[in-house]
Amino acid sequence: MKQDYLKFPLHLIVRPFDGFWDMKYEGKGKLKVALLILLAVILTTILQKQFAGFLVNMVDPRSLNSLDDLEFTVLPFMLFCIANWSITTLMEGEGKFKEIVMAAGYALLPIALINLPMTFVSRFMTQEETAFYYLLNSISSLWFVVLLFVGIMTVHQYTPAKTVLTMALTVIAMGFVVFIATLAFSLGSQIYWFIYDVYRELIFRT
Repeated sequence: MKQDYLKFPLHLIVRPFDGFWDMKYEGKGKLKVALLILLAVILTTILQKQFAGFLVNMVDPRSLNSLDDLEFTVLPFMLFCIANWSITTLMEGEGKFKEIVMAAGYALLPIALINLPMTFVSRFMTQEETAFYYLLNSISSLWFVVLLFVGIMTVHQYTPAKTVLTMALTVIAMGFVVFIATLAFSLGSQIYWFIYDVYRELIFRT
């Protein structure tokens, strides 16, 4: 069983149509494995910013914050899953929320597999060899996008055109949620400081 946990993700990223079909209808995918892959991406992102070679690492060491890396990885991931579930529920999608999370999690695997070794290899690269670093990082990102597209299409049983539409609507929904959350935070902050000023004024007057 443990061997299947290792073999299935590798099978899925090489043969995504078969892999996501088996995940949905054969029960081969596991939520905890998808979340472990997400955790691996978080860790590789942190390691990449801290240990990548100076020729490819443009991050100021003084600005490094692992909590920011955690926030900017987990929040977009969960926001995508929630937004996609909301949109596809209205568009007769067959995927459950758990399946969306699993599809997005498994799709992240190429990023973890490629970024980790490239982080350490980059420490020994010359200026001319950095092009391979950027190329492989771009391949991992493109691979992720393709896997995510196939995963969403399979779990919802959509056509490619409908998948493109729902993905676009998902991005719009994510932006709308971020806008509403930012607006609510701003209004909440203003209300807090207004109440605080009134309270302080009353204290001073008494």
